[in-house]
Amino acid sequence: MTPLQQARVDGQPVPAPARPPGSGRFERPVSPTEWLYLAGGRLAPPFAVQIVIEGSGSIGPDALRRAVGEASDACPGARLRRRGRIWTDTGRPPAVRTVDRLGAALGAPLAPGDGRSCEVAVLTGGATSTLIFRVHHAVMDARGALAWMADVFRALRGEAPVGAPSPVHDLALLDALGGTRREPVTPRWRSPLAGVRRSHPPRWQRRTLHGTHPGLVAKTAAALADLTPGDTRVMVPVDLRRHRPQLRSTANLSLPVFLDGTAGDPWEQWHELLLRALAERRELSAGEEESAIRLPLGPLAGLLTAAHTATTAAGRHPCSALVTTLGRIAPHEVSAPGFEARTVYALPVQAPFVPLSFTAVECAGRTELVMSHPGGPRADTRAAALLDAVCEALSPRARRRPVAVGPRRAVPPLTLTDLLRRQVDRAPDAVALTGPHGTVTYQELDHRSDVVAAELRGRGVGRGAVVGLLADRSAEAVAGLWGVLKAGAAYLPLDPAHPPARIAAVLADAGASHCLAGREYRTLPGPDRSVIVLDDLPVSGARPHPGAAAPDDAAYIIYTSGSTGRPKGVLVEHRALVNYTHWATDRYHLDAATRFALFTSLAFDLTGTTLFAPLAAGGSIALVPDEPDHRTLRHLLTRSGANALKLTPAHLDLITTLGLEPHPFRVLVVGGEQLRGPVAARAQRMFGPDCRIVNEYGPTEATIGCVVHTFDPARDGDLPAVPIGLPVDNTEAYLLDADGGFTAPGEVGELHLAGAQLARGYLGRPDLDRERFLHLADGTRVYRTGDLAQLTPDRVLRYLGRTDDQLSVRGHRIEPGEVAAALEGHPGVSRAVVTARPPRAGAEPVLCAYVTGTAAPDAVRAHAARHLPPYLVPAAVHVLDAFPWTVNGKVDVRALPDPFTRARPADDARAEPGRPDEAANGHRPSGPGADAVEAAVAAIWSRVLGDPGLRLAPEDDFHRLGGDSLTLLRMLAAVATDVVGPAGEPAFDARLRDLIRRPTLDHVCAAARTALTTRPTEHP
Repeated sequence: MTPLQQARVDGQPVPAPARPPGSGRFERPVSPTEWLYLAGGRLAPPFAVQIVIEGSGSIGPDALRRAVGEASDACPGARLRRRGRIWTDTGRPPAVRTVDRLGAALGAPLAPGDGRSCEVAVLTGGATSTLIFRVHHAVMDARGALAWMADVFRALRGEAPVGAPSPVHDLALLDALGGTRREPVTPRWRSPLAGVRRSHPPRWQRRTLHGTHPGLVAKTAAALADLTPGDTRVMVPVDLRRHRPQLRSTANLSLPVFLDGTAGDPWEQWHELLLRALAERRELSAGEEESAIRLPLGPLAGLLTAAHTATTAAGRHPCSALVTTLGRIAPHEVSAPGFEARTVYALPVQAPFVPLSFTAVECAGRTELVMSHPGGPRADTRAAALLDAVCEALSPRARRRPVAVGPRRAVPPLTLTDLLRRQVDRAPDAVALTGPHGTVTYQELDHRSDVVAAELRGRGVGRGAVVGLLADRSAEAVAGLWGVLKAGAAYLPLDPAHPPARIAAVLADAGASHCLAGREYRTLPGPDRSVIVLDDLPVSGARPHPGAAAPDDAAYIIYTSGSTGRPKGVLVEHRALVNYTHWATDRYHLDAATRFALFTSLAFDLTGTTLFAPLAAGGSIALVPDEPDHRTLRHLLTRSGANALKLTPAHLDLITTLGLEPHPFRVLVVGGEQLRGPVAARAQRMFGPDCRIVNEYGPTEATIGCVVHTFDPARDGDLPAVPIGLPVDNTEAYLLDADGGFTAPGEVGELHLAGAQLARGYLGRPDLDRERFLHLADGTRVYRTGDLAQLTPDRVLRYLGRTDDQLSVRGHRIEPGEVAAALEGHPGVSRAVVTARPPRAGAEPVLCAYVTGTAAPDAVRAHAARHLPPYLVPAAVHVLDAFPWTVNGKVDVRALPDPFTRARPADDARAEPGRPDEAANGHRPSGPGADAVEAAVAAIWSRVLGDPGLRLAPEDDFHRLGGDSLTLLRMLAAVATDVVGPAGEPAFDARLRDLIRRPTLDHVCAAARTALTTRPTEHP
């Protein structure tokens, strides 16, 4: 018989047979520690370990009873009855009962002598759903209770229980671990609440702190010592299971270590004491428990009562306080179908001889701290002050606030359609839209959108529905958008440039049964959708209809990149958009003379500024349906009449290279990615001092833009990155450290956003909601951005990168996992890793992929283009024989080769068959052998790509050399102006779509030669 199959009764080893779980025959001896707990429980009932779970939803009583029964089969320690000095399995599951008051549940007695040692109480009638798991401390410690509780929830979820069938208890385990005897504890320590006489039952007080707090036990001990007369002793229970991680027992397997200190000792000193005690395994010692079990319970309880009376009267105790932490409990571990846990806390056992007890639980990014203390006159007030002092040591109150707060302004409870209706009533004949096909007044837009709304409502579309919108930047698309909103539904913007399979998948994921589409895109939604062709609808004739949406209804759903390979839909409500629109109208000084140019995709979050803000202010939108190449941008800046623009920093950088003198602009709103100071400075010189340049930061989950900074050339022009600034109206910014705690002033932290502009969440993804939309300890709902930021000395926020591997490329937030998953769908790719890196020094990063397998790079890019939106297609694909690995078993991204370094053909094992080794022959076409056109184009490529020594072959692809979509446009613009010239530019521009699809050197040169030989009249 091993030591783990022994226990001690009256000091003698006796068998402790393990019985089959669920057979009703499980038995084990009552350990000496548990014998003391049985006697001590008579002094301080209910003497229970109590774990409280608060959440939303409910669990049916029958389902809960079945789960409790299944978990108790696996953990028979939950249904024990004492017979003499033996615990026996009753075979009856613990009771499940309902209570209408929390206090009634927590104070109810448990009777291990009658087999009522454990129970589950369900609190009814409260604002939240609450479950209380209660176990008498004589049969279980907190870890045992947690094991049983976890199995109950596994059973509720239909999972197999883990079980805890071992009969071992503390002294048996001590034997196996080589434990020693401990000297008797002298009751000479005073309580931080010295002078409080216990005249009422003990009380509990609870505090919730955001974040987790490393060193919690030590910091609590230091705070208590500062408030304790004389020296301080803190008792810390230690779980003996740490020495036998495989042991599954619900018995009392925790023994204490003691830490001694005095006022003024720093918490680091207390922490060192604790670490030393754990390293020396001081918990492996037995005290007076073995002698206690020799006495019958009655006499033992009498002795304990007398001793407790004496120590209480003297104000001296075996310790000043007990502090324990139960670690981290994830909400999903204690959730079940129909019930979602929000937080978990544990109540300290109110034990005699221990004047104060603290129990901490980490859950959902918060720390729940509960203190038990004596009841009596003034006790509650003094205890509350003491608990506040402990919380101050853990999380200083001065930090428990936003680092930046936007102005508080009242926003009326309106919808976007209410804002449009105001302008229609105010100025029906004012111009709302301009474009290549003429103008549309507010009244005409109102009528057109009424037609769309009537069509949708006639098909049963209303509140709660989602309608796809697949169209270019046209009057029909804008009318369709507003028609969806008028019908009370949410619109789902889709980019026609995305692959058809992705469009269909997004429509299906969003549950959109109807899709509005431009005529040329009517087949893209697939056969499972009802498609309404916008071009076929009349421009007027619909009957008026009542506005159906409410402020808390969804206005749109925008899909963004997803880390698992599945894009995620962000659901944004009217109230959030109205808050943003009100703020933007004021901040950007918008009025009836404002004209915003619409040239970005409707499926791009930042486009919302252009779609809503000018119309809410009585201004107009200049529609730019063509792709944003140099011709389009030239027209937009000089001839469209636009005086306001929302764009990405990459677009702004491109614009500054075109050599234009733009029409006077009032404001440039720049968002989507980091804005570099030199780019903003060039733009300021180009657009003049009267044009404001505003850096607008905001993830989709916080509605378009929520933190802003107006560029100051003198202050910001030389900065590597322009600050992101301060929050917009009714918005707050928090900075939290890696443990979820509030940062100290000036420290870098993860940016969390709160306020009126937070999205409702992710459509159909409660797992992502739990991960990204959190609640601070005070209940404030925040969005965890994953962005690192810092509050500068001049009180503005500065963006400093990411906490994860999410990438930002050309204004799009990209989850590398989604791109990698798509690439691994190619049969010749066995593994893919995606990252972003600059193709050359000083350039913006572009998306790069590294793959192993047999596929060629061009085949991988072609595969990506068939399955991913253009912005997710890697600019470069590099094939590896194997990935480099870190010592931790992860791909070493820093060791990946530069995909833009040109390999020598002789060294390249993957050189294309049949391709001549021109470099080895000493001939490159961009060298002396090239004609004038090719030499000029090659020089432009070299300049745009930032590689003065670049030597090119005719088949070289601009993307393979590190060019992205915007540098490609910059290159084509330079060829059009510097090589082709004004006479041939129309002919060259006519080939732009083809050149964008196949940007090889010979293809670009061929287009330039053709344009040079074409008379201007042939391409008016």
